Amino acid sequence: MNIKPVTPWAWLALLLAALMPLGAWASEGAMNRLDLTTHWVGYASIAVFVAAYVLVMAEEFLHLRKSKPVILAAGIIWLMIGLIYAQNGDTKTAEEAIRHNILEYGELFLFLLVAMTYINAMEERQVFGALKSWLVSKGFTLRQLFWITGILAFFISPIADNLTTALLMCAVVMAVGGDDKKFVMLSCINIVVAANAGGAFSPFGDITTLMVWQKGIVDFWTFFTLFLPSVVNFLVPAAIMSLWVSKEQPEALDETIVMKPGAVAIVVLFVATIATAVSFHNFVHLPPVAGMMTGLSYLMFFGYYLKKKGAYQSTHGSGGELVKETHDEYFDIFNKVKLAEWDTLFFFYGVILCVGGLGLIGYLALVSELMYTDLGPTVANSLVGVLSAIVDNIPVMFAVLTMNPDMSTGQWLLVTLTAGVGGSMLSIGSAAGVALMGQARGAYTFFGHLKWTPVIALGYVASIYAHMWINAALFE
Repeated sequence: MNIKPVTPWAWLALLLAALMPLGAWASEGAMNRLDLTTHWVGYASIAVFVAAYVLVMAEEFLHLRKSKPVILAAGIIWLMIGLIYAQNGDTKTAEEAIRHNILEYGELFLFLLVAMTYINAMEERQVFGALKSWLVSKGFTLRQLFWITGILAFFISPIADNLTTALLMCAVVMAVGGDDKKFVMLSCINIVVAANAGGAFSPFGDITTLMVWQKGIVDFWTFFTLFLPSVVNFLVPAAIMSLWVSKEQPEALDETIVMKPGAVAIVVLFVATIATAVSFHNFVHLPPVAGMMTGLSYLMFFGYYLKKKGAYQSTHGSGGELVKETHDEYFDIFNKVKLAEWDTLFFFYGVILCVGGLGLIGYLALVSELMYTDLGPTVANSLVGVLSAIVDNIPVMFAVLTMNPDMSTGQWLLVTLTAGVGGSMLSIGSAAGVALMGQARGAYTFFGHLKWTPVIALGYVASIYAHMWINAALFE
């Protein structure tokens, strides 16, 4: 493969592009687009976005919600773009571009809102609490628990989000591991890797796969060809790290949490909602979000049934004593909507519109040439995963989708895989890692995770080769 030399400035542009999410307007009919890449507006827009993203990355230290700087940055960038186009007598191009971005965001927003509402409903009905209590009461050895929590994280994250999955499994590890910081550290790393790997082969298991599916680039069932590469990504580091986990059997904790009425029905309705979204997309060629919103109505009507049912009893306890409590409260669907991760949803708005502006300015076209023509798709897609560990996989995948390079299905699956699992290499590379640093503060740390980065990177490389070997026919 002939790789052309890349200047330092080109590498800087490549890094900046990794920070630029989707939503950039790729209108083929826009004949009046201005090339602002060397205009002061272009430079100012990059500066504004980078400054906002620095604040996002410093959220843990500043305690400033990540949505705030990017929403402000989006407004400033589009204001500058709008002014320049207005000065040139064009009042349509910028308006149509930002409307396109808002439509892109709207579909993602509603899809995630439905998923988050179902997860909140299952959490309130003690679905996850019952699973946790079962695990901590079984008396597994530490090594067995290391594998069980990792495997469960791998298979739960394709259905629930990786953040919820990681928090649930971490709660189990901390309840059993106690003061054994080495066990908690290794288990948390394993959970982060497993949760990210599990989401990579499911169309709705991660935001990155969801975006690729909603854009219609890869069909629903083709994503599952990434199952074995994802398994490799999880198993390679897990097998190595498990050698450092003790076989000691800690004292089992006697904890009992019983699911509330309707819990199993809500899980079934969530599966039915996903099936509805897939059917809308595959059979009648409508956006998956339309099916998800239809599925939300299932939960709404079931919530009405629970409301009419009225009081219910919950059972919990420890030490062999079960306590039954009667609750007068009823299931409120809008309460579950209220509990959605609004900071995350608004963050997506900010990054989509920020890069919508940067794409209209013309930067992504330059970076696409650098990455996918000069470096080639395999190298470029492999780098995407490395960059997602430093930044975040959402903006990185947004950037790739916006550039929309001409690639085979195998290459699109490769970038989906790398963007999904690349964040595991650093604790700050995924939402799961960041959340566990807070939940297991003092035991799971950035530098503790960094110590095992070479092992995780080995799994990353192995999964890429596994995909290229197993799915070789998709690269043609």
